[in-house]
Amino acid sequence: MTRLMRIEKWCLWGHVLSMAFGLAGLLWVMPHPEILDYLPAGSTLYRWSMAGGGVVYILLGTVAVALYLRRTFGWQAWLSFMIPALAISLSSELSGTSTGFPFGDYSYLNGLGYKIAGLVPFTIPLSWFYVGVSAYLLARGGLLGERMTWVRQLAAIATGALLLMSWDFVLDPAMSQTAMPFWYWHQPGAFFGMPYENFAGWFVTGAMFMSVAALFWQRNERLQNLDREQLMVPLIMYLANFSFAMFMSVGGGIYVPIFLGIVVGAAPAIACWWFAPKSSTADADPAAQLPPMPVMEMVSTPAGVSK
Repeated sequence: MTRLMRIEKWCLWGHVLSMAFGLAGLLWVMPHPEILDYLPAGSTLYRWSMAGGGVVYILLGTVAVALYLRRTFGWQAWLSFMIPALAISLSSELSGTSTGFPFGDYSYLNGLGYKIAGLVPFTIPLSWFYVGVSAYLLARGGLLGERMTWVRQLAAIATGALLLMSWDFVLDPAMSQTAMPFWYWHQPGAFFGMPYENFAGWFVTGAMFMSVAALFWQRNERLQNLDREQLMVPLIMYLANFSFAMFMSVGGGIYVPIFLGIVVGAAPAIACWWFAPKSSTADADPAAQLPPMPVMEMVSTPAGVSK
């Protein structure tokens, strides 16, 4: 196993675990600060988590997905998605925070890192990238197959944009209404504080950078007929971030977006993975293709031995 593959795994599972750590802080410790008295260095860890926890988990997710794309499909596939995703999503966010178009009238608070132009945290376009490419790869795997007609291409882009929008279905109400909100709406909308135009903005923004990537990816044979093993990392990434949003919503007593998100997001994502071709190495249990937790790898691999 190469050093970059080890870094990819550490970042992937670090991303998942840091989200769980952040959930514990927001939903468990914040309402009950007396818990910190019983934890070693509890107050210090809590301050670190609140000050930079959001930045850390987003950076870990970005590195994990970037290394996965480079390893699985090549550096051209990675950059031809990442660059349009960052540029288009940042443009939409800057427009949204300064003019209200296309998402509505909102502003970011602190907690997600340095703000570009004083408006958009630098981590926001990164989250569009790694969740967006995970959603699009799942859609491609479930819908394209070997026959890449233009109808299927459009269906994959629309499905990927829908999966991305569905994540925000669940995330936005919780992250803007939690005890420590990360953004707020100047004019709260009818859907649990969100304006309905926000959904259209998410769908169109995602569809735009997915369409650009689809044009660049046409000649890459490794991106055709994706199988379940290749899609395992995107599935983990999408479901982990969806679960984070879901638990945040549960903690805030917001349930309707969860059910809608499951119907149009989590369930279709799993279905796309399931309908992708079964990989040749996944003969029995698909779960066996999950990247192992680094701690398990350390226990099973003697020091100084690489696989």
